[in-house]
Parts: sequence; structure tokens; C-alpha cells
Amino acid sequence: MSEADAHKLIIIVEDDPDVARIIEQVLSDFSFRTVWCRSAGDLLRRLRSLTPDLCIIDLGLPDMDGLEVMQRVRSQSGCGIVILTGRAHVSDRVMGLELGADDYVLKPFEPRELVARVRSILRRRETASNSGARQVAEFSGWRFNLGNNALHAPNGEEHLLSTSEADLLKVFVNNPNRILQREQLMGTRDLAPTDRSIDVRISRLRRKLEPDPQSPAFIKTVYGAGYLFLATVNWPTENQAGG
Repeated sequence: MSEADAHKLIIIVEDDPDVARIIEQVLSDFSFRTVWCRSAGDLLRRLRSLTPDLCIIDLGLPDMDGLEVMQRVRSQSGCGIVILTGRAHVSDRVMGLELGADDYVLKPFEPRELVARVRSILRRRETASNSGARQVAEFSGWRFNLGNNALHAPNGEEHLLSTSEADLLKVFVNNPNRILQREQLMGTRDLAPTDRSIDVRISRLRRKLEPDPQSPAFIKTVYGAGYLFLATVNWPTENQAGG
């Protein structure tokens, strides 16, 4: 546990007191600060005064569907989002990722696995914010600002990427023309073979980046191996990037 993590604020949005207590306890064991919200309304009120680093959102809230809550949070905050759900349907989890969640955890869950996923998201966000001098990547007329996750199309149109989309593109622009395994793109070594979350994120990023997502020009699937970002990436100086 790093000292920096000890200052991270995690908001738990869960109507079941027993589940919330378990999450609070395990996060506290790892020195995270926590705030518990029993409902969507409680969360949205608290977001007016709190700036969380990450929100853990149960999909089955009493006053609002969790997916809608997630969208509301995403529109107000750039924090990380983990979906917590007892819903067995894969479509719910896929929809959550489509709408910008960084990860999901199924109930019943192993508390330490939840902590591992939280720390992984926070670590990726920290790495992204401390990416140093290489702040702007240019490729084929596109411009991607790694500092604020803004992606500018060749026609000047701006796309603001979600955290998970931006994390993925950051890996690609830093490793162009190399086959990257799914584990490398997710930043984990223990990705289950059935975990399709990276494929959902690839699909979402393609829809913003590719002229024809069905026939991608940049993000190529290398069957049985991973993905390839096919582009020449330039890193202009600060003055050039601003010009």
C-alpha cells in the first residue's frame, strides 16, 4: 500500500448495510478513506461537495437504476467507477462498460479481489496523470492529449474519452505497431479467458476513432495473439502541440 493511496477517497453506493460494511472494512484495512451512500440520491447530493477518486456503485439501488447512476456520475466527475452487481446477465455488465465503467465485480465477491481491482484502476489513473513530457500524441491527423483525455479528430471535432477508453489509447500510442496481449492492455496478469471487458472497450474506442469500425484502420485484431495499433505516432513539443 503506497502512502499516496492512503489519501484516496472511495464512495460506496450500496443499499445493503451488511455488504457496505464489508467493503468499508476491507478498504479501511488498506488505509483508503470511505464514504457510504445508501441511495443514488444520497450519492448525487454528496458529489456536490466531495471529489472521490473512485465510486463503487451497486446496480440494484432502490431509487434509481445503477446504470443511470453511473452515467450521472460520469457526467459530473472524472473519478474511476467500479460496478458492483448481483445480476447474472452478461448484458448488464457489458452495458456498464459501454457506458464508461472501469471495471465490474460480481456478487458474491471476494473482498480482497475488489480491493485489487480498485487499486489497479487507481494505479492506471495515477500513471496517466504522471505521464511526464509526452503529453500529446499525433497520428494520421488525430491528436490525443494524454493529460485531459481529449481526442481531436482530423476535422477538429473533439471527443472526450472515458477513463477506460483513454487508458487503452494511452497504451496503444505508447506501443504502436506492436502486438499487445489482452493482459497487457488491461494492466493485469490474471485475466480470465472468459473476461470480455477488454473487447468491449476496444469496440467502444473503435467507434470513436475508426471511420469504419467494422473495418478498422488503426486497431487491428490479431486472432489468437491480441491487438495491434497500426499507426505512426509523433510526440510534438509543447509549442508545436499548441500551435
